[in-house]
Amino acid sequence: TLVDLKWRFSLLVFILAYAVTWLFFGLIWWFIAYCRGDLDHLEDHAWTPCVNNLNGFVSAFLFSIETETTIGYGHRVITDKCPEGIVLLLLQAILGSMVNAFMVGCMFVKISQPNKRAETLVFSSHAVVSLRDDRLCLMFRVGDLRDSHIVEASIRAKLIKSKQTQEGEFIPLDQTDLSVGFETGDDRLFLVSPLIISHEIDERSPFWDVSRHQLEKDDFEIVVILEGMVEAT
Repeated sequence: TLVDLKWRFSLLVFILAYAVTWLFFGLIWWFIAYCRGDLDHLEDHAWTPCVNNLNGFVSAFLFSIETETTIGYGHRVITDKCPEGIVLLLLQAILGSMVNAFMVGCMFVKISQPNKRAETLVFSSHAVVSLRDDRLCLMFRVGDLRDSHIVEASIRAKLIKSKQTQEGEFIPLDQTDLSVGFETGDDRLFLVSPLIISHEIDERSPFWDVSRHQLEKDDFEIVVILEGMVEAT
């Protein structure tokens, strides 16, 4: 969900995740100091508090930030006379690591999404059925507009069409593979220039028994999927 959110909402969640965690643990540090009576012995040098130089909620909040971010200024520091503080320190360290891993992971995945990269992969506006090497073929063109190439690019096509089985079952979105060179390896592309992708209409093709007039009337869709890795990443 975080990866699919818009950037403004993702950044808001990112900020709130840290701010709420710091506030929550800051409140607990202040509550421990309040229950132990540390706030009533601020000027008593013989008193050993749970956290040195913690004199209120603001300082507890700052200590929470310093603990979770491992800044460690040294002015406020936990003492060994406070077992509940040691347990809380362990919990905050573990939870802080989990928050870091989760939020940084989400941001990394969101940054590395190839949405803009996919916009520079262009398909031809029309597909054509024509003779090629004396064979009837369905053809379209695909090209990459960027200088950085797509590595290990592969292409596949699916025909989506309603179908009724021999038993009378109606399948509204039946998917059939269209061969674009899987047997010969032509489905693996080297996209340095626009390429023409060809599907030969032979006995194995779902268009083998379809006439030109029926093709114009039929209700179907061909979905083409191009997969690959961005060269730079």
